[in-house]
Amino acid sequence: MKQKIVALTGAGISAESGIKTFRDSDGLWEGHDVMAVASPEGWRKNPALVLDFYNKRRQQLLTVSPNPAHEILAALEEDYAITIITQNVDDLHERAGSITVLHLHGQLLESRSSKNEHLIYDCRSDIKIGDFCNENSQLRPNIVWFGEDVPAIAEAAQIVAKADILLIIGTSLQVYPAAGLIDYAPDTTPIYYIDTNPAPIPTIQNTCTVITAKASEGLATFKKMLETSIR
Repeated sequence: MKQKIVALTGAGISAESGIKTFRDSDGLWEGHDVMAVASPEGWRKNPALVLDFYNKRRQQLLTVSPNPAHEILAALEEDYAITIITQNVDDLHERAGSITVLHLHGQLLESRSSKNEHLIYDCRSDIKIGDFCNENSQLRPNIVWFGEDVPAIAEAAQIVAKADILLIIGTSLQVYPAAGLIDYAPDTTPIYYIDTNPAPIPTIQNTCTVITAKASEGLATFKKMLETSIR
């Protein structure tokens, strides 16, 4: 049986591909107040702005490629059973070759009905006002916004609870409920935290190895650690 590695990934792993992190130090996301483009209230107030914002993010996503961090994770599947739980809405893990990826916050390359969250469609072009689902409601990005439930969180918690190794990459661990997933890891599970500016995590400090580095460098270090432990 292969050891189970569960990787929790955030914006930092996609930053090296040219995708900006969720919000800058001034609290803005690509120049927008986050709540204006990532909340149900923002959608109700100005759906055209929200659609334009995600249309531009989607267009950018289609121009970038997976980076070495994504590729290292995918390559580790040769020797380990890896499940990726990502806060990212891009498809770079899948494009790098990772097989099992759970998207907590939705996917940019999907649209869904604004009335029925189960009506989901592939989407690689712009969503416009007047684009409707099969039940005649406006299409919106299939993104989990602030104030909305995270449907995949229960499944994610069950996955973390079975991890032999927990790997945290490129996330500030400040966005809940995703940040709370680490609490489901068994007490004996070693945790590795890779980030350029890792947040202090008092609840796991005794079992956590912190690697202060960007995702690709940190994952290369992690891979060497695994190889050393096997020897």
